[in-house]
Amino acid sequence: MPLIKEKLAEGKSVTFSPRGISMLPMLRQGKDTVTLSPLPARLKKYDIPLYQREDGKYVLHRIVKAGETYTCIGDNQFAAEEGLSHSQMIAVVTEFTRSGKVHSVNELSYKLYCRFWHCSRPLRRIWRGVTARLKRTFKK
Repeated sequence: MPLIKEKLAEGKSVTFSPRGISMLPMLRQGKDTVTLSPLPARLKKYDIPLYQREDGKYVLHRIVKAGETYTCIGDNQFAAEEGLSHSQMIAVVTEFTRSGKVHSVNELSYKLYCRFWHCSRPLRRIWRGVTARLKRTFKK
């Protein structure tokens, strides 16, 4: 992380492979990469910042509410992190590579994905609950 912060402080972008499943289906561990760029003065809804939690962990999640503080949530999660300050933010994703193709966060298809995925969260939560119950029922 010190090297990433150093490069960002120099105004350079950094590319790396994120780990974990919290940003599925957009980002897949070991397959996709993200390019981080220095922070703008303010982040906006649907930006994906790299930030540091108070416990020291580094996280890459999507902003779902921006105001005095930020609320972030992973695409594959249902619990949001509220009250994140701008000082916790380190960088922002400006592009990502999926299946060998580079995508900008300014592409229309990406912007539509963000809105659809965010708006469908309540339905996906219900669907996940239903499928979990069915699995438990048929497992018996």
